[in-house]
Amino acid sequence: MTSSAQQTALAHVDAIAGDLSTWTRTIFDFGETAWREYQSARWYVDLLRRHGFAVEEGSAGMPTAFCAHWTGKPGGPTIGMYAEYDAVPGNCQDAATVKRPRPGLSEHAGGHTDPHSALGTSSLGGLLATKQAMERHGLAGTLRFTGEPAEKVRGSKPLHAAKGYYDGLDGMLSFHPFYMLPMCNTVRWDTHCGAAYSMIYRFVCDEPEAWNRAAGAPIPQSHSAVRAPGANDALMMMYMASKALRDSMLTHQGGWSISEAILTAGQATADNLPAGLAEIQYMMRMPTLDMAEQATAMLDRNAEMAAQMTGCRYERHWVCKSRPGLANHAIANVVWDAMSTVGAPRWGEEACRLAREIQVNLGLEPMEKPFLAECERLIAPQEAEAILRRDLPPSQHNSTSDDYTDMSWHAPTARFYVARPALRAPEGYTYPGWVMNALGGMPATIDPMVTTAAKTIALSALRLIEDGEACAAARREFEERTGGGIGGSSWIPPLADYPPPIGFRWPEYVTTTRGREWWIPT
Repeated sequence: MTSSAQQTALAHVDAIAGDLSTWTRTIFDFGETAWREYQSARWYVDLLRRHGFAVEEGSAGMPTAFCAHWTGKPGGPTIGMYAEYDAVPGNCQDAATVKRPRPGLSEHAGGHTDPHSALGTSSLGGLLATKQAMERHGLAGTLRFTGEPAEKVRGSKPLHAAKGYYDGLDGMLSFHPFYMLPMCNTVRWDTHCGAAYSMIYRFVCDEPEAWNRAAGAPIPQSHSAVRAPGANDALMMMYMASKALRDSMLTHQGGWSISEAILTAGQATADNLPAGLAEIQYMMRMPTLDMAEQATAMLDRNAEMAAQMTGCRYERHWVCKSRPGLANHAIANVVWDAMSTVGAPRWGEEACRLAREIQVNLGLEPMEKPFLAECERLIAPQEAEAILRRDLPPSQHNSTSDDYTDMSWHAPTARFYVARPALRAPEGYTYPGWVMNALGGMPATIDPMVTTAAKTIALSALRLIEDGEACAAARREFEERTGGGIGGSSWIPPLADYPPPIGFRWPEYVTTTRGREWWIPT
């Protein structure tokens, strides 16, 4: 049974559905990547202020982060929601039924894959619907809405957590698009995401002449003199050594992973000069912090050896240190009740027409029902948990990673998923990656997920605001699991003891005399 306030919120989501559609496409077309989401963050800040929120820009020292507040009647709980809006380099896809980049860009530019463009506007829709209901029905409470940049490198939430931006919340609602069983239209139960560490190793060759002083060149640094191999060689040694030793870093269990990306490759500017600077980023996803620390020690050792062999020094700069997630059944049940009321998303005939057009353009036979059936079905949290646990050892408590986990150590946190559009495939066929990206930008295909998620968020928030016992139950469980709440005997404190890594050569759009373009030219 929905309350009057919840009915108001549902109606409000329907009333602003057209706006939500336009907003989703706006962020999709911005396509800005980690730490460089300037237009996207500005757009959110301006819209929130127009809707009466007080907004702090640049929260926790991150230029593209923000924290917004709005309070109804005095008193009542404080409920948290958030937006993500970073895209992924190299995934520029237009909202079209054929493979093509967005106008004026190359396929190497940023594009939304998950899609965070819809994640953020879904949460925004839930926020505005909750505010509308609180105003109309005179409800007490506060809404907190944070802007979370750089999720793809697990960037903002550990930093926000360390600076106290999640403290004082009575509940945090964490939504993400999904399409695969078992996490399709459900709420996480026991097995939450794990730890994530990410760092940049910077190799600097600023004393190349000191690498082998005994050689004695007649003209120091002449084209034939002995000189240090330099930063590029250090990076390549680090890259290959870590690849070769990866299987030995940890035991073969637990679903851990390490991946890398080269941010900067140094360039010599004259004859025979060694490259002076090179940078490589590593991202690791681990079930436990101990595993992350062990892999970090291995990477540190590789970096030290590579630097010594090439006449460089090295620096390690943190991008992310996030904690494994903490379950809370009480708030998970609140969100599951809301999701059960709203139901799974449904795709109409226009969405099906576009899906069939994609299939035809790929040379496939168009299907009468082109979307995965699982996308239009709910799955109970306990059932999803049982499926998830099939491939995990009993001793493993966390799996894969996402930095929402840092929120879960500061407030009762529900992590839930609503299906994004995904197509059925003929036997033995796999769709190319651009298809999922395109489906995340076309209004007819992505809007059902956005409105479903927005309604689920609004109903959940209002339940916590109106139902004192539901809110108290979530708080009690949080206290029990942490051994007394923040600072309790089982509480893991924030790990982010580093500044925001905003000064590195992250991929971005640039403006030159040729106009605005991706940093890899079109």
